Amino acid sequence: MKNVEDPVRRRFLAAGLAGTSAGLLSSCVSAAEIAGKHEREPAAAAKIRYAELLPHEFRARLAACPIAYVPLGTLEWHGEHLPLGADAIQSEGLMVECAIRFGGVVMPPIYLGPDRATPAENGAMLVGMDYAGSTTPHRKLEGSCYWIPLGLHLQMVDAILEQIKRAGFRAVFADGHGPSRQSWVENIPEREARYGMRLFGVGEDIRKQWKSQIDHAALNETSLMLHLRPDLVDISRLPQSRAESPQGVGGKDPRDATAAQGKQWFNESVELVGRMFAQAGLI
Repeated sequence: MKNVEDPVRRRFLAAGLAGTSAGLLSSCVSAAEIAGKHEREPAAAAKIRYAELLPHEFRARLAACPIAYVPLGTLEWHGEHLPLGADAIQSEGLMVECAIRFGGVVMPPIYLGPDRATPAENGAMLVGMDYAGSTTPHRKLEGSCYWIPLGLHLQMVDAILEQIKRAGFRAVFADGHGPSRQSWVENIPEREARYGMRLFGVGEDIRKQWKSQIDHAALNETSLMLHLRPDLVDISRLPQSRAESPQGVGGKDPRDATAAQGKQWFNESVELVGRMFAQAGLI
C-alpha cells in the first residue's frame, strides 16, 4: 500500500473536503448537545444499525447526520477466555455508542481482514497470533477464520465505500482489528480524493490517546469485553497460576481486567471520536 504524503495534495484535499463537511454534515448533532443526547437516548432504545432500519428510519437518520461507521472485525482466536468475534463486538459496540451520541448509522461488521502469514514446517499456513511469541509452540489456533490477502481486503473495502457513497453517506469512521486499522488509515488520503467523502480512523494524531483494541485479548480487550459483553467472557478458562502465561495473548495480563477499567477506556475512545468530528466541523 502506498501512503500518500504529498503535502500539496493534502492541503488541496483538506480545503475541498472542508466544504463538504460544512455543507453536507451541518445537521449532525452539535458538540453542545452531545452530553444531553447521551442522557436522553439509552443504547437499548436507539435503533442505529443499518440492517435493522426500515426505509423511513434510514432516510431520517441519513438526513440528520450522514456518517457511516464500519466495524473492522475478524473471527479470530482471542485467548481461551474471549469469543472469536471479539474484534467486531468491541468495534461495533464503540460505534453504536458514537452513533447514539453524535448521529449516523452503524454498518454490519466486516469479519474478514489481512494479517501477517507464514508457512509452517508441516505446510500449514500460520496467521497472526498463530506464531506470536505468546503462542508456544507455534500452531494454528482454534477458531481463527478471517484471513484474506491484503489486496483482496483493499478491494473489498473499496467496494463497501462505493456502496456507502451510493447510499448517500458523506463521512465514514472505521476501526477495529489491528492490521485492518493500519490498512484503513494508510489509505485514507487516496480514498478521500477518490470517493469525495470524509474518512476517519485511528491515525497518528490520536493513536497515543486511543484506548480501544490496543492489545490482543490482554488487559485492554478483556476489560472492554467485560464492559460490553460480560456474558461472553470466561476468565476461569485462563491459567490459575500467574507463573503460566495465557496462550496467544499479546499485552498485559488479562487476569487483571475489570469492567470498570473497560468502561473508562471505552468512554475515553468515544470522546476522542467526538473531538475528531468536532475538529472537522461535523458536529
